[in-house]
Amino acid sequence: MKTLIINLVTFCAFLISYLVNAQDFQGKAYYQTQRKMEMSLEDSEMSDAQKEKMEAMLKKQFERTYILTFNKEASIYKEEEKLDAPTGNVQSGGMRVMVMGGNAGLEQYKNTKTKKFANEQDLFGKSFLVKDELETYNWEFTDESKIIGKYLCFKAVAKREVESMSFRVDSDDEEKSKDVEKEKNERVLTAWYTADIPVSNGPDDYWGLPGLILELHDGDSMSYLCTKIVMNTKDKIEEPTSGKVVNQAEYRKLMEKKMKEMQQQYGGRERKGGSGESISIRIGG
Repeated sequence: MKTLIINLVTFCAFLISYLVNAQDFQGKAYYQTQRKMEMSLEDSEMSDAQKEKMEAMLKKQFERTYILTFNKEASIYKEEEKLDAPTGNVQSGGMRVMVMGGNAGLEQYKNTKTKKFANEQDLFGKSFLVKDELETYNWEFTDESKIIGKYLCFKAVAKREVESMSFRVDSDDEEKSKDVEKEKNERVLTAWYTADIPVSNGPDDYWGLPGLILELHDGDSMSYLCTKIVMNTKDKIEEPTSGKVVNQAEYRKLMEKKMKEMQQQYGGRERKGGSGESISIRIGG
């Protein structure tokens, strides 16, 4: 009888271990992203209707769906393929805004065990593979909780410093044109994670919590909300290999160089024609 009880306990422990390992906490999480856009268009010649159209088009640029395919140690983050995906260029009423860094269809790979990432990037037709160490977030845990879908989530906060680059070309008023500017801002991250899915992962480049991040707000501008989770998927998660390998600092230098080239290109061409068009370009932040 004693042997039977021991065997039964051993079997139950094995069964639980088998079920947990069988799941391996592998799955897919679908995220809706939104970005708050605050534009100053008072000095433009656009009508109110054109301004509203511009703001609506810009808002659509950042309303996208991404899929995080994950297991216990690694993940692939990629935009969901759609026929009507935003192009990154918005034009209305003589103003053109080019949004860089979307990289639709490209993969962002994270490995939370090695604390490394490998992101595919496309810089105006040239393929790069940015490989570097994951940013470490000093998360502060709180007692706040809420339900997202069917998952109990807890709140954590952190701060991060973000650098953005931008320039503006105005074909009619050179004083309104701006050279490439760098700006650093500190933003507060607010994350909601669930221990029910014990993977230290999340959307985009966010990670480091004892559970999958289902909702995240990066300052007041960018937000991510998980709308669907599918567990026990069988997708392979492999580090991408295509593109010229550079680190994060090298890639930012390449982007800055490209922005300066674009400023010279648009500035020279537009002022010669006097088209009345202004062009604003921003990366990051």
